Amino acid sequence: MLKRLKESLENCPIVKRGEYNYFIHPITDGVPSLDPALLREVANAMIRVLDLDDVCKIVTAEAMGIHIGTTLSLMTDIPLVIMRKRQYFLPGEVAVHQMTGYSKGELYLNGIDPGDRVVIIDDVCSTGGTMSAAVQALEKAGAEIVDICVVIRRGDPGKECRYKSLVAVEVSESQVRVVETCL
Repeated sequence: MLKRLKESLENCPIVKRGEYNYFIHPITDGVPSLDPALLREVANAMIRVLDLDDVCKIVTAEAMGIHIGTTLSLMTDIPLVIMRKRQYFLPGEVAVHQMTGYSKGELYLNGIDPGDRVVIIDDVCSTGGTMSAAVQALEKAGAEIVDICVVIRRGDPGKECRYKSLVAVEVSESQVRVVETCL
């Protein structure tokens, strides 16, 4: 399983951003194009590894978790909540600060009620900054976080944050190497 994901990662381009080797991939960047078969493979794998019992909402952060969350929502009939980068001023909105290795800013959570059983999903976790912000916002909102899954783990991000990953990668100047898969 995860054949498409593994092959596409091992063949994706790498660009240098300062000292950072940044891999460009459809799941993490939306370019060059998103293959429906790859999205289905990722969503099917998430369905297999996530605890979805009595979960009432899938939560992801803007922007690159949206296509994965949408696919997962369509396949499970579980509603999707997107943490946005802009404020909507709705009642109960929760704002948290997000800091990653390459960006920082606020995330805004709406649509979560106290006691909601949720799963968090995202495209990649490299620093743990987005995941920490999502966990913090959901705890403030009174949600119960049932499970967390990212498609790609890079390095050893956020040891304090419990989560599953479909694959783990190492990135050099010339290649992405898949070093672990969950299935």
